[in-house]
Amino acid sequence: MFSKQEAQQLKKEFWTAFGKSFPRKWILYDTKVKDFSFKFNAESKKAEVSLDIEMRDEIYRDAYYNKIWSLEDILKDYIGDFHKEEFYTLENGKVISRIWVEKDGVSVLNKNTWQQIFEFFVEKMDGFERFYYEYEDFIKDV
Repeated sequence: MFSKQEAQQLKKEFWTAFGKSFPRKWILYDTKVKDFSFKFNAESKKAEVSLDIEMRDEIYRDAYYNKIWSLEDILKDYIGDFHKEEFYTLENGKVISRIWVEKDGVSVLNKNTWQQIFEFFVEKMDGFERFYYEYEDFIKDV
């Protein structure tokens, strides 16, 4: 078991190691669509790569979600099987739409699984980005 400070230090080391191992500029928040972003997440029991649609205006959030959903089979070709939730509640109570892939059995707190997480991140985020760049004009046309 790790203290809170030890866990924070490990997480900091994890993200530093990831950045050094894969020095690439990811699209993440630079989609040119406000509140439409790609994210990496590493926890104590799993890792995730997600597309978060966070518009407060439910009509816009729904429109973007449905655009992505209309391309479901194509997205699957880029990232494999994924989870989706139109009304995903974050820990802070905010409701967003999320599409994500996850890898279980890995931990940001276990250095022995970091390489698996790094490879998962690169593969899945690369797939998300290639999908986005290919269908960007269609997605943005809301």
